[in-house]
Amino acid sequence: MTDHHHSPKDVIGWTEYIDFPDWDIAGMKAKVDTGARTSALHVEDLKQLPGNRVRFHVILSRKDQDKRVTVTAPILKWANVRSSTGVFRRRCFVKTRVRIGHIEKEIEVSLVSRERMMFRMLLGRTAIERDFLVDVSKRSMISERPRRRKQPVVPPTEKETEA
Repeated sequence: MTDHHHSPKDVIGWTEYIDFPDWDIAGMKAKVDTGARTSALHVEDLKQLPGNRVRFHVILSRKDQDKRVTVTAPILKWANVRSSTGVFRRRCFVKTRVRIGHIEKEIEVSLVSRERMMFRMLLGRTAIERDFLVDVSKRSMISERPRRRKQPVVPPTEKETEA
């Protein structure tokens, strides 16, 4: 059954740069995986805390492992998830907001080690089904690669602006 009253969906590529506004993370490269029902995020040092919460590190760069953000979040649930190798593993799920292009929404994310994977983030079907269509021949249709600056931006001095 199709929903003809739904607004048109944005077309996304098989990879997009996404933001996690609640966690102060911008421009993380994500692989859109229509074969996966749930989304998965690579984290390290996952620790369960009192009050049904977890703390973990999100590694922002494959090349620079020191670029990381520490996140504390309420546990949504623990559930068995079948990995790409067919093995069931118990994973912790949290809920957070993501921004994909101009669309911001709350999604469930399983926290997992994806150390050997190219992409730190997998966007599964449930995260994209209502808002997006995927063009598998394209990348970054509605997001831009974040601009990385080597040095902090220093505003010009008064003398420089007069010149």
